[in-house]
Formats: sequence, structure tokens, C-alpha cells
Amino acid sequence: MRTARSGYSIGMQARAHQHRPRTREEYARGLPDYHDPTGGFGGAAPAYSALTLRIVLAALAVILCVGGAVLFAYYGEWWGTALLGVVGLGSLVDLGWVVHRKRRGEPG
Repeated sequence: MRTARSGYSIGMQARAHQHRPRTREEYARGLPDYHDPTGGFGGAAPAYSALTLRIVLAALAVILCVGGAVLFAYYGEWWGTALLGVVGLGSLVDLGWVVHRKRRGEPG
């Protein structure tokens, strides 16, 4: 397999430079090697994203962070409240993005 200086295969670079919008059918089939620079390396099968698992994990993180932040606030530890608030907000943004991808039709 030929690779360019960036380390990505020539075929992956060609796919990355296609400027046509993807169709709903392409999302429904799944996008092989999505965010995986080592996809197909050594004959490995293309990777597909596990969106449902990410939804469950992000929702669990939001719930645990909110609960932990409330406990820290109750005991007057504001540094813990702020820290878990930031982590919970990041998990909430991730949850929203993954739900958006799932609604767009990507499998997983």
C-alpha cells in the first residue's frame, strides 16, 4: 500500500478530498474507516462507529456528573462542583452530537 508523507494511504487522501455531499444511503450503510487513520492497515476490516454505546455512556456521564456536582455543592466543595459541571457539560455536548449523527441515519 502506498502512503503519502502524511502517513495516510493515497486512497484515503483521495476520499478525503471529495467535495460532494454524502447521501443518506451512504450514512445508512455506515462510513468505513470513519475517523480511523489506521483503517484497513494490515488487512483489518473497516471500523464502524458504535453510536448507541456512545449515547449510553454519554448519558451515564451526564447523570453521574450532575449527581456528583449536587453532592459537592451540598458539602460546600465548589471546586468539585465546577469540575464536574464542566465535565458534565462536555458530556452533554457529546451526547447531543451523537444523537444528531444517529438521527442523520448512521448505523451503530
